[in-house]
Amino acid sequence: MSLYDEDVASGSNGVLTVANGTAIYDDPRSLGSLSLTRQDSFIVQEVEEEVTVQAPIISQYNHQIRPLLDAIDRLRLLNVMKEGIQLPTIVVVGDQSSGKSSVLESLAGISLPRSQGICTRVPLIMRLQSHRSPTPELHLEYSGKQVPVEESHIAAAINLATDEIAGNGKGISNTPLTLVVKKAGVPDLTMVDLPGITRVPVHGQPENIYEQIRDIIMEYITPEESIILNVLSATVDFSTCESIRMSQIVDKNGERTLAVVTKADRAPEELLEKVSADDVNIGLGYVCVRNRIGDESYEEARREEARLFQTDPHLSRIDKSIVGVPVLAQKLVEIQERIIARCLPVMVKTITDKLNANVSELEKMPKVLTSVADALTAFMRIIGAAKESLRKLLLRGEFDEYPDDRTKHGTARLVEMLNEFSIELHNSEETEPTKDFLVEEIKVLEDAKGIGLPNFLPRNAFLRILQRKVDHISIMPIEFAEKIWSYIDKVVTSVLTRHSEIYYQLKGSTKRAAHNLVEKMREQSINRVKEIVQMEKLTDYTCNPDYMLEWTKLMTQQENFIRNVNSILNQSYGTPRVSLEGFGDIEVEHLRQHPNVVQQAFDLKMRMTAYWKIVLKRLVDSMALHLQYSVHNLVNNDIEEIVNEMMEPDGRGIEMMLVESPAISGKREKLKRSIKLLKESKDVVAKIMDRIAGYDD
Repeated sequence: MSLYDEDVASGSNGVLTVANGTAIYDDPRSLGSLSLTRQDSFIVQEVEEEVTVQAPIISQYNHQIRPLLDAIDRLRLLNVMKEGIQLPTIVVVGDQSSGKSSVLESLAGISLPRSQGICTRVPLIMRLQSHRSPTPELHLEYSGKQVPVEESHIAAAINLATDEIAGNGKGISNTPLTLVVKKAGVPDLTMVDLPGITRVPVHGQPENIYEQIRDIIMEYITPEESIILNVLSATVDFSTCESIRMSQIVDKNGERTLAVVTKADRAPEELLEKVSADDVNIGLGYVCVRNRIGDESYEEARREEARLFQTDPHLSRIDKSIVGVPVLAQKLVEIQERIIARCLPVMVKTITDKLNANVSELEKMPKVLTSVADALTAFMRIIGAAKESLRKLLLRGEFDEYPDDRTKHGTARLVEMLNEFSIELHNSEETEPTKDFLVEEIKVLEDAKGIGLPNFLPRNAFLRILQRKVDHISIMPIEFAEKIWSYIDKVVTSVLTRHSEIYYQLKGSTKRAAHNLVEKMREQSINRVKEIVQMEKLTDYTCNPDYMLEWTKLMTQQENFIRNVNSILNQSYGTPRVSLEGFGDIEVEHLRQHPNVVQQAFDLKMRMTAYWKIVLKRLVDSMALHLQYSVHNLVNNDIEEIVNEMMEPDGRGIEMMLVESPAISGKREKLKRSIKLLKESKDVVAKIMDRIAGYDD
């Protein structure tokens, strides 16, 4: 039967109507009509034969996009997003009553829940799959289960599932619900429908309903992999829409935003100007649609939509490439394919990097210990690693393990503290050269008088002054040693804690044992420092030639000093002062009463001045050598005492390592699950990449 012989032809799958030389085929499996002209040479089979025509809403890309979508849906089902892997997603947003549900119904050919207020209370993942069978297959996936649903009952089933997820009230939840629609004539799409934006809570809704919805929407539209399908009503000013404001925050240039304008039949006059001006910066363009009204079937709605944009004096001026649900479906499928193809290489790299990192982290985790021998071996490895770290920090000056933590750079910090100690010693009151010049020396000499030849310098006078000076600074070396060992204590316990942190049972006891060891060495060190100080008090001795050189140099001023003192003291006016190299200006009024011992006192002062420099340098050197020696012994020998303390008579200190901490075991299991998930995800992506390569071939 020729197309031009009859006005109407019918088949088991659709009706072909011929009018004015144009054939319009209505396919009940599709959401649109196909117009044909005489030039198409279209031949319709006999009435009893099945008529098959691909409706416009079914994308020509379906045979390619379906595997891509299946791969992404598989990844979403694996919950790969919890591993930080973002999936390319079409996210549907819109203000309340913008017609969002109607758009999704038109694309899916099913009825979604309708009610006053918020219809969508959870993220609804809609997986549309073109289906060869005339019988639709629908099911819901949530809470780990899959629930088959009849098409006529889908709205009620979604409401029941939503109540189970978000509660029976009017609150919302961020836990998604998946609706799978396998139906002839639907485009191959996966979209996420989010709750409509509302600012004013109705009865039964929480006061912060807007903030809750905003947070959910921003979570879904922020990733660069998300395509934002912004549903706008033709009856409102686009720039006032809250959904536009939100999408502009994350997509300022509109590069991944597509706008669908609903209710075109209610405000046709200014629609062309709105979509042409693009005041709200929609980078992927607009699609204007008329959704189903009342009891219209989806086929009737598509016919009415086509007639509206062809016959309305205002809407007919809009370019046909941006009007109609079939155009919207085609655009979404094409955009979806592009975004998936663009994101796949990045996803492959991200999954691979994450997988390698997790495998490496799992390998670094301690092995599960099953015997005391295993535990002892592991503990000795900890001690060995800690010793090597301490050698680096406290002996060799290698800081690669703590590059940014200057407090752990031991050799540098020890030198700093040693320099501070030296400066403090040399700036002490005992080193002040001009204060009460010769007073102490004169007093000691007068107390040391005895029957004997004059002008002999009594040694006990020198020792008395030396001992008093050493007494006055004796606390400083001890305080320095305390400071040093407090620092070493922090470094040692920190290093041991870090190396034993994988065995949480050991952390406390290891830290305690390390502290006990340092305390023991601190006590030994303080005793040694006290001995060093006492040795300086016991006798006056040095083989350092600097002493004689310094004393001789100072003594060259003695004759001139005494002459000046005698001359000045004979004056009866002014404040008697004498200038002395190395000392500055010195008041000498107090010397008027002791003219006979000034010469001896000067000699004693110069001897003590020269010798005191030796004493201070020797104290600093002795402390430096003692410190280095003690640290060397601590790191290389004494640290083994921690093992002895941990062993205890019954060995229970090591047995504690056999009980793994919940945190470590939990982390181990989490890494294993993550690695399993990432391996499965990598296989999914690898297969689809191979398939894409096959397309190119």
